[in-house]
Amino acid sequence: MGSACMISLIMRGGAHEIVLVDRTERRAKAVALDMLYGALLSAHVTVRHGRYDDLAGAALVMITVGVNEKAGGATDRSDPQGRLKLLDKNIEVYNQVVPAIVKAAPDAVLLVVTDPPDPLADLTRRLSGHNAVLSTGTWLDSLRFCVHIAERLGVSPLSVEAQILGEHGTSEVFVWSGVRVAGVPLATVLKERGENHQQFRDSVENAVRYANIAIIEGNEASQYGIGMVCARIAEAVLRDERIVIPIGVYSPEYSVTLSLPSILGRSGVRAALPLSLSEEERTGLEKSAAKLKEAVARTEGR
Repeated sequence: MGSACMISLIMRGGAHEIVLVDRTERRAKAVALDMLYGALLSAHVTVRHGRYDDLAGAALVMITVGVNEKAGGATDRSDPQGRLKLLDKNIEVYNQVVPAIVKAAPDAVLLVVTDPPDPLADLTRRLSGHNAVLSTGTWLDSLRFCVHIAERLGVSPLSVEAQILGEHGTSEVFVWSGVRVAGVPLATVLKERGENHQQFRDSVENAVRYANIAIIEGNEASQYGIGMVCARIAEAVLRDERIVIPIGVYSPEYSVTLSLPSILGRSGVRAALPLSLSEEERTGLEKSAAKLKEAVARTEGR
């Protein structure tokens, strides 16, 4: 995961300096050197390995360490826990690494990539003592949502506007009421094509919900898509772009970290936008928040 994030950031040219830290310094040195050679073909960037102290002055730190879905046995489509099954093992990892990161880079925005990212982001907030903490959240889920809608309609995903909110996991909320194709409501498009809305919805949701498992079944890990997403998040922070995306951030309204359409810039999320949801979607978001609160309770006192 860390390597996928790093190479995506290098190729996009979104950072001036990248430091790779790993518990096995020899491995970090080898990966950084390997990527340094190819980095000559990208925009100018300094790539090196280091220790926690070398994170001093960092604007953003991506935290990718931990047990993944394959190793943690979180690949059962029928398991309602989904990625939350990995939480207990990764709490232990975060208790070790987050304080060391914060000591070295107290002003950095912290981006939690490890699954499950939302409750781990809340743990990171507590360990760091500040709110400049992000979860990768549901942006990748939302991109998958756009891709599978577009695939079934035979249009470019770039013409589809669709987002998923709440947990990056089994309780995620598909905001069907807001789906647009070049500005046209999806319901209008499906009616014009004579397609059944519920069948269309079920087909898309099934593909999106289990996309990570389908990838893992074929390639052992889901890493490249999230690596690209992390690189884009880093760019938005480093350039203070203030783009609006569904990203995990602590919500005072829901008292937990979950994904909402939010303005992302140099200091992290500046604000979340007001939501326009159907009653079903609002209820789903409340249930998603409740599930995440239960997960966060498992991190307290540990």
